[in-house]
Amino acid sequence: MHILVLLMGLMTAASAQTPGPENGPAQGSAKPIKMVVLGDSLSAGYGLPAAAAFPVRLQKALEAKGITVSMTNAGVSGDTASGGRERLDWSVADGTDAVIVELGANDALRGIDPAVTRAALTDIITKLQARKIAVLLCGMLAPPNYGGDYAAKFNAIYPDLSKSLGVPLYPFFLDGVAADAKLNQADGMHPTAEGVDIVVKNMLPTVEAFLGALSGQRS
Repeated sequence: MHILVLLMGLMTAASAQTPGPENGPAQGSAKPIKMVVLGDSLSAGYGLPAAAAFPVRLQKALEAKGITVSMTNAGVSGDTASGGRERLDWSVADGTDAVIVELGANDALRGIDPAVTRAALTDIITKLQARKIAVLLCGMLAPPNYGGDYAAKFNAIYPDLSKSLGVPLYPFFLDGVAADAKLNQADGMHPTAEGVDIVVKNMLPTVEAFLGALSGQRS
C-alpha cells in the first residue's frame, strides 16, 4: 500500500507543542557541539544529493542561528531500530555530545512487533546515557494497515520512552511533510529536498532547546 496513503490522517495525531528556543545554546560557541543523527533513510538523505540530507540541512540551520555543531550523518537506509542498536558503538564515536535518534519507520512498515522496537530503542537510549551522551528522540507513527491495536502499541513507544527515560521528544519526524505529494519523492516515502527543509524548520525549535539544555550542563 502506498505509504503516502497510509500516512493520511496521521498529521493531526502528531501535532504537539514543541519547546521553544528561549534557552538555546550560547551563540557563537567556540567549541562545536559534536552531534550524530542515528537514523534510517529518512535522515540519511535517500534519493537526494548529500548536501540536501537532513543532518546537513540541520547543521546549516543551526549555524544560521549562530550555533556551531560538528554533525555526523549516521543514517542507514532500510535500518530498523534493532539495526541501529547493533551498529550503535561504531556509529556514535567517543567524544560525541548529542545524538538525534530517528528510527522506527521501517519497523512500522514491516509490522515488526512493537515490543521489539521498544526494546531496541530503550537499549539505544540507555547505552548513550551511560556514555553521558544527550539524546533527542524523534517519534514515528504506524501506518493504519496493521490495524488500530498495532498502531496504538507502536505509537505509544516514543512518548513512553521520553517520559520513562527522561529524554526530550520530537513527536513525529515527518510532521508537515507526510501525506503531501509535493514534498515527497516519487516513491511517496522519502522527502524531497524541499520536504527536508520543512522537517528542519519545524524541528529547529526543539533542537535549539535540546542543545540549550546540553550547553547548560557542559558549562
